[in-house]
Amino acid sequence: MNGTVHAAIGTVTGFIVANNLQSSPSETVLLISLGATSALIPDLDIDGKLRGKITLSHKILRTVTQIVGILLIIYSLYKEVDYRGWIGIGIGFALLSLSLSIKRKHMLTITGMGVLAAGVSFDEVWLSLVGIYIIIASFVPHRTYTHSIIGLIFFGYIAFQFQQSVGIEGAYYTCVIGYISHLIADSKFIPFNRRGIKLFLPFWNKEV
Repeated sequence: MNGTVHAAIGTVTGFIVANNLQSSPSETVLLISLGATSALIPDLDIDGKLRGKITLSHKILRTVTQIVGILLIIYSLYKEVDYRGWIGIGIGFALLSLSLSIKRKHMLTITGMGVLAAGVSFDEVWLSLVGIYIIIASFVPHRTYTHSIIGLIFFGYIAFQFQQSVGIEGAYYTCVIGYISHLIADSKFIPFNRRGIKLFLPFWNKEV
């Protein structure tokens, strides 16, 4: 099922939760946004529009890395070349070499590391866990662990920590139900889905 449908289902989920809790207008907007986002999160394991929206262009990062490498080499050569200068030149060339290996598929991992670092810096458990989730999603095949019960439990814990942090009633249920809606929509319970999801990984590899 495509992302637009997933987001629409998540949006409705957020609205229903907000309506049942008689949330304020601002909280309603937040819950609707959370529902739509949570319903898309499992598809971080595929290189699609969702990845593109949360990551920088790999070309931009590659260019920045090259510029930094060149500037470091020039600066190290400009200064009196002692052992520190040679180290700087070495790091500069290492950055130039690294830039050649930066591909689009690496951007999600780099983004996850950034989110994890931000979570640690701000002492926000939920944000650190989001970073870990993103890193894992960048490595696993499509419709595997992010589309499993283990993925749901992990994301549910993130949602719990998020609600504890922001204090918005209904955030946990919105996130979890939005996530579940994605799993159901991608499963073989929907007649026109030719593929299902590996819901019971790692214990059972069969699609459902």
